[in-house]
Amino acid sequence: GFTFSSPYLHDNIVYAGHEFFVQCAEERNRHGECSSLMICHAGCHCRIDVVQSRFPSSFTITAPGNELAEMLFNSTCNVVTTSKSNLFGESVIKLSDENNSNVFVGDNPIADNSFGLVTRKDDKEFSDIINWVVTALIYGEEHGLKNDPSNCQNYTSLPVQTPDLNFMNAVYCVGNYGWKHLLNPDTRSQINNGTSGMLYAIPFNGLSGAAASNEDSDALNVIKKRQLNCGVTIPDSFDGVITSSKKLVGMSVDYCRALAAALFSGNSEQVVVNITAFSQNEGFVALNNGVIDVLAGAKVEKKYDFANPSLNLEGFDFSSAYYYGNETVGEDLSIFALATREDNAVFSSFVNCVVWAPLHAQERAISREGNNNMPLLPWFGQDFEWALRDVIFHIGSYDQLYEKHFGLISNEDRGRNQLNEGGPLVHSIPGLSH
Repeated sequence: GFTFSSPYLHDNIVYAGHEFFVQCAEERNRHGECSSLMICHAGCHCRIDVVQSRFPSSFTITAPGNELAEMLFNSTCNVVTTSKSNLFGESVIKLSDENNSNVFVGDNPIADNSFGLVTRKDDKEFSDIINWVVTALIYGEEHGLKNDPSNCQNYTSLPVQTPDLNFMNAVYCVGNYGWKHLLNPDTRSQINNGTSGMLYAIPFNGLSGAAASNEDSDALNVIKKRQLNCGVTIPDSFDGVITSSKKLVGMSVDYCRALAAALFSGNSEQVVVNITAFSQNEGFVALNNGVIDVLAGAKVEKKYDFANPSLNLEGFDFSSAYYYGNETVGEDLSIFALATREDNAVFSSFVNCVVWAPLHAQERAISREGNNNMPLLPWFGQDFEWALRDVIFHIGSYDQLYEKHFGLISNEDRGRNQLNEGGPLVHSIPGLSH
């Protein structure tokens, strides 16, 4: 398996080429005048699964991405799939000029893509370093920091502890996050200022061809043989009953229950008696010591990501965020997620799928009552195939869960806590400023 950094680029995949045939492709029409449609697509980044689900193989050609522009202009195909931000880069511009021809770009995205840096899953510390390099570039953009040789510091010796690496060298020695160089930058690749949703439904792609190993199933069955121990972080002033709380605490409790439902074939009661309240630091200590399996409402910060000898903590994995604060650009953003130990990558991945599920349901308009419309999940073995459906049965889509704990609030007032619909989606992770 692999580990992915935070996305640094969001993009749409669109059809481009001869206008008539682009319209045929967008309408999924391959009959009559559209019977001569031929779509060239790259097998890597342009979502081959989407194209193959829309057209028979006789209407498509898979080719290297750097050959698509040439194949379009030599009439091997009349439509190509392409990243809207780059549109083949310079090659399509050059060939358009040479052929005195304009490429028509479709208006209707056929898929979303998010791009990050990919590392092997067997070196979590290196993966964390890569992620913080990406975060540093974004942080530089937020604070107006640029390439500055006077602040580019060479190491006389490497720091003893990984968190002490100077990640800001990525900015001062190279430059900040540079989405502006794209030909057609997607708005989602810009810095989020709190006025648009930051919740992103990562696609569950390729599920039908996935298969779990025995090791994957065994890693979850270790927990399934007993009850799930889930901790929930609470504010210092909290004096309520945790299992009946509302707002962020209540939402975090429901993520504990959803995780239990996913693990125990729909039986969320397997977790109720093991929900324990902790302050932020106490929660990470309990997670580190194995008192709990997962910490809900965990704040995503640099000091918890790496092993921290001063706190006597190992590093932790964080799921995708399910709640954001309302801080402005330039302030450290409050990001809340489910945290797990780094010693069970399979469990951490499973936990992340639980967080993705309500967002996927929201994007596909799947309510709690329609939970059987969620896809099956074969990545973790037969015992866990219905996990996504069990999650939605118990907590519903993200909006259903949000309204349960925060009430009916306008999208404007929800800020970042709504599904992204095309607005800015990028923000740094807290911890670089201290």
